[in-house]
Amino acid sequence: MAWDFARELEKWGPRSGDAPVSLAAARAYCARVARAHYENFTVVSALLPRRLVRHFHAVYAYCRWSDDLADETAGGDEALTLIAWWREELLACYHGTPRHPVMIALRETIRRFRVPPEPFLDLLLAFEQDQRVKRYDTLAQLLDYCRCSANPVGRLVLYLFECFDAERAALSDEVCTGLQLANFWQDVARDYAIGRVYLPAEDRHRFGYTDTDLAANRDTPQFRDLMRFEVERARGFFARGSALLPLLPREARVDVDLFIRGGVAILNAVARIDYNVWAQRPEVSKWEKGKLLVGAVARKLFE
Repeated sequence: MAWDFARELEKWGPRSGDAPVSLAAARAYCARVARAHYENFTVVSALLPRRLVRHFHAVYAYCRWSDDLADETAGGDEALTLIAWWREELLACYHGTPRHPVMIALRETIRRFRVPPEPFLDLLLAFEQDQRVKRYDTLAQLLDYCRCSANPVGRLVLYLFECFDAERAALSDEVCTGLQLANFWQDVARDYAIGRVYLPAEDRHRFGYTDTDLAANRDTPQFRDLMRFEVERARGFFARGSALLPLLPREARVDVDLFIRGGVAILNAVARIDYNVWAQRPEVSKWEKGKLLVGAVARKLFE
């Protein structure tokens, strides 16, 4: 069944009168959320150890609901109200009795892997920031946003693979920030269409790309130089983050390697169209995705 968030929100949102479901039903619900977004979740099905799949389903379902509360509702004050409700549901996993099926499944994962609330809460801070902040003046501001919007996901992966420590977390942050930046540079036009600009103003001004150029979605030599600079900076995050790989358990290494290679593939796609992301959205082809996945499976089998 296709994912219809309005229907899900009506059934399971703050006005729902349904009684809490069983743990088995909650697990099944999270699996359904993951399957409904299967293209984004093939790594879980193909590469994760079977014992971890249901826990990744729970974390993914939490992230999916968080994202949809921010982006698939009316936005603004309504989104902020819904995110505040979702935060209370999360805190019930730690200090009460959760009612939402995602939270019922997530509580099992939290307890099993001793996951602190901060990564989950930081994600909500990012979604709240999306409602309030539409442009960024400096790289420092953008990286602070990535700290909440992307880096918690990598930290959650470390917890689920039971290998979290400060050194691995710092390197994971490099990878996740690189992925966030790669997605930003892939979606410059899409984000601008919904009022969001992630290209820092200090960088735009440095390369002589004016606010007038931006408003006109103008492709200029200055814009391409700007995008080339942003892409190369994102590559640096992946290069530094790749030092995480030998520090991971073997069963986690292939998955993280695939994320890094996927992010680099996005950056290569931007470069392939000569950085003119106004004219077309750079895409990683299905063939390239398949090649990455096959390579990841081969490395898992033969490393």
